[in-house]
Amino acid sequence: MFVIVGLGNPTAQYEGTRHNAGFDVIDVLAEKYNISVDARKCRAFCGKGIIAGQKVLLVKPQTYMNLSGESVGGIVNYYKIDPESELLVIYDDISLDVGQLRIRKKGSAGGHNGIKNIIAHLGTTVFPRIKVGVGEKPKNYDLADYVLGHFSKQERELMEEGYEHASDAVEQIVQGEIEAAMNVFNKKVKA
Repeated sequence: MFVIVGLGNPTAQYEGTRHNAGFDVIDVLAEKYNISVDARKCRAFCGKGIIAGQKVLLVKPQTYMNLSGESVGGIVNYYKIDPESELLVIYDDISLDVGQLRIRKKGSAGGHNGIKNIIAHLGTTVFPRIKVGVGEKPKNYDLADYVLGHFSKQERELMEEGYEHASDAVEQIVQGEIEAAMNVFNKKVKA
């Protein structure tokens, strides 16, 4: 089984914020593949289904971003999956343009507290991830205020396109085609 985790913050006040890009991709996948993400396990909302012929578990941790590892670590241990080959984490990245994707097989947290906490709980930096660009923080802006802020109408359109691309990338990755997904989606998006 492939565990696909989208990072974000629970509660309505965070819906549609930059930091919830991971949740938004999970919502796109859930709708596209008719998967209900409403079961509760390991402090997360989860839903089992099939994507591209593969059994998957869609996961939205409910621990708040900075403690994402508590939920993800619990899921990995409960289902006894190998993070290197059976886990995919989707999250926001301020170093990428709005809606742009960057797929990696492993890597550091790059200053992302949710990823930092997952690495701490899993004890490894080797797990595939899809970073979804939310745009660079404007000068003199508080980082927390920025990532917890909402998109403009124009940005929202780019993000929705990015979420669709991320769902296409997930299809390839669960079929073992991460290299192909990287070749397609790690290109700079033309504005």
